[in-house]
Amino acid sequence: MLVRLLFFIAFVLLIEVYAFQAFKTLSRIKWVQYSYLIFSILILTYIIYSFSQYDRSVGQTPKSLFTLGLMLLVYIPKMILTTIMFGEDFYRIISGTISHFLGNTNQSTFLPERRKFVSQVALGVAAIPFLSLLYGMTRGKYNFKVIKQTLFFPDLPDSFDGTTLTHISDIHSGSFDDPEKIQYAIDLINEQNSDLILFTGDMVNTHASEMHPWIETFKKIHQPVFGKFSVLGNHDYGEYIDWPSREAKATNFSAIKDLHRQIDFKLLMNEHIKIKKGTHELALIGVENWGRKFGERGDIQLASQGLTNKDFKIVLSHDPSHWDEIVQHDEKHFQLTLSGHTHGLQFGIEIPGIVKWSPVQYVYKQWAGLYHNFGRYIYVNRGFGFHAYPGRVGIWPEITVIELKKGEKVV
Repeated sequence: MLVRLLFFIAFVLLIEVYAFQAFKTLSRIKWVQYSYLIFSILILTYIIYSFSQYDRSVGQTPKSLFTLGLMLLVYIPKMILTTIMFGEDFYRIISGTISHFLGNTNQSTFLPERRKFVSQVALGVAAIPFLSLLYGMTRGKYNFKVIKQTLFFPDLPDSFDGTTLTHISDIHSGSFDDPEKIQYAIDLINEQNSDLILFTGDMVNTHASEMHPWIETFKKIHQPVFGKFSVLGNHDYGEYIDWPSREAKATNFSAIKDLHRQIDFKLLMNEHIKIKKGTHELALIGVENWGRKFGERGDIQLASQGLTNKDFKIVLSHDPSHWDEIVQHDEKHFQLTLSGHTHGLQFGIEIPGIVKWSPVQYVYKQWAGLYHNFGRYIYVNRGFGFHAYPGRVGIWPEITVIELKKGEKVV
């Protein structure tokens, strides 16, 4: 523990020293420099104090959200500054060493002077993540996008040709702080006029009470012709805090399950229902959370009991690793799986047709958007809400609209 603390102190001091070296190029006025130092100390003190007060019996709060956001906002730019300035120091050491052994007498000191231009470039580069993170915390987290996708299936029942479904995931209601923005998102959902509305888990961060202020808002989601259905996500099980008793945890879990009823969604727990239109049927399968990293409660065999590979099936499974490891390989041929969970890490770069990148792709093979394997598809929703970092950068909150079409499979 002591070694970790000493390492943390040394790391922070290194970052602060280099950041101050760069800041000095902006102003030579002493009181401005001292003000910067005092402000930096106050921010660091607040971050350390706030994290020291984190209560594992409560979990994430607006205060912990803000603190993590502030830490990223301040220290990611400073880490970039440090990297560039350290690189310059490495160059200065090499240059000074070469000059020393070659007998260069033009330098008054062993190390060449620090170049103002490099410090200014470092500040300019560091301003990019600073402004991006700031935007993500103020605007990006509610920058809802409606993403439309048309999928073709040769075995889609004729009556369901043209059926549309709206898919949302990862509400994380405990993080919300703007009723108007949430109402705007609900209005967007209703504007799609889909035949089916599906939610793939994580209604809360931990506590059922987090959803209470938002129940009436989410009840405003229109009842579509085929209904509203949902499953649970890893956060809905209350695994990430210390509960006073097993009974308290079980009571919270029961309350979370009941929240689905309160907002007029039918919660599917390792079961399926059949949606009928005319003489045709479509099977909707909902499993509990299955994730290699966050618990394997989902049972696709139990949920699909009685179905065959001839039935057209849509699976709701919160974690896309379930599809990657289990669902796509099943002989029953689950045509479409809808997931969420990753949030796209709430950070990345997406320019359609050009680049699609997020650090989360090194953890999850399927992390945002559409993927397929031999006629089996998965769509991973980027998430409705946000968690931990109170913002989004480049990976925006998503409302997905999928149209099912009869025909050859195309991407």
